[in-house]
Amino acid sequence: MTNKPSGIRERIRQEMVADPGVVEAIVAAVHEQVPVYAALDDSRLPEVRAIAAWGLERLLHLWATDGALGPADLRRFRGIASARAADGRPVRAVLRAYRVAGTVLTDEVAARAPRLGAADAFALARMLLVSLDTLSEEMATAYAATSEDLAGDRSRALRLLLDDLIAGRHASVGALTDRSALLGVRLPDPCALLVAEPAAADRPDPAHGTATDLLDALAVPGDETTPLATVRGSRAVLLLPLAAAVRVGAVLGERSWRGCVVTGESLERIALAHRLAADALDTAPAHAHRSGHVLTDADAQVLALLAGRPAAAPDHIARLVLGPLTEAAQGHLLEALTTYIDSGSANAAARALHLHPQSLRYRLRRVRELTGRDPRDPWHRLTLDIARTIRD
Repeated sequence: MTNKPSGIRERIRQEMVADPGVVEAIVAAVHEQVPVYAALDDSRLPEVRAIAAWGLERLLHLWATDGALGPADLRRFRGIASARAADGRPVRAVLRAYRVAGTVLTDEVAARAPRLGAADAFALARMLLVSLDTLSEEMATAYAATSEDLAGDRSRALRLLLDDLIAGRHASVGALTDRSALLGVRLPDPCALLVAEPAAADRPDPAHGTATDLLDALAVPGDETTPLATVRGSRAVLLLPLAAAVRVGAVLGERSWRGCVVTGESLERIALAHRLAADALDTAPAHAHRSGHVLTDADAQVLALLAGRPAAAPDHIARLVLGPLTEAAQGHLLEALTTYIDSGSANAAARALHLHPQSLRYRLRRVRELTGRDPRDPWHRLTLDIARTIRD
């Protein structure tokens, strides 16, 4: 015959579930004591808090009712384990996080009931030990099965890897390295992230085959890294070796596609690069997509600035657009560009600078060669104008 749970358990359960500080204490302890979780960016913390809140409520309920984990609980734990396998977070770290959470839960109970009776204390200890043992077995099994499935379907596994990079699901560079090793790949680093879409107004959804076709067309001979491709709605997303970036404009032009390629971010910041490129395609005017031209980091940063959500400091944006023109030795070229923009014509700029028109045009050609931007092109002129203005 078992003893009926005492009323103090339910009182403590209600107090702890109602106190948001308990969940924050759990998250803080996990963040501090489990290195993989310490590396999580802010976008991942809400998920950690949500799981901590659910786990806290369930474990306290089991203690208050002398219950046990049920099928629905186990399904959720298996789902969490599968998600962790997909995002590369090691299962050992995940299980350690649950043990740390259990310790915090025990401390919080003790703080609310320093004279807790032996029967209730033993019930708490037993519930935690049994629950942690059960969930550890279920999660380890689900984690292993998902990892095996990902490794077995290589093409799907590689798409999921890029999907997770885009979503920022990797907890750390170490986790990304471990996952790459499991798949037997070496990712491009430095890399280029390309987001591309059909230029036609109807924008049919690209099949994975279309993204793969782009991947093949942009292959870099002799490069031993593994490029990746996936799709996001009507857009193809490719992770490429840096050397492939110079051919993107020609390849997209042949297919009547447009795109944005970001080359200034590291692998652990692919989520930021994707957001920057996707936003650029959303906001760029039609004349920015002239044939053979692909938007770059510089275009994307200028567009983010114009949209009121700059992703970089003004000086950095100016350097991206102006390139070598920011160097003191090229001051005469920047002066020629500034005067040309202000005066509106090469002849007027030449008169203002007391130069022969041919000398002014030569300097503008050098501006185009050094920056990749033609001051006569409306979009290029706008980006150059913005860059020289914010630099001042």
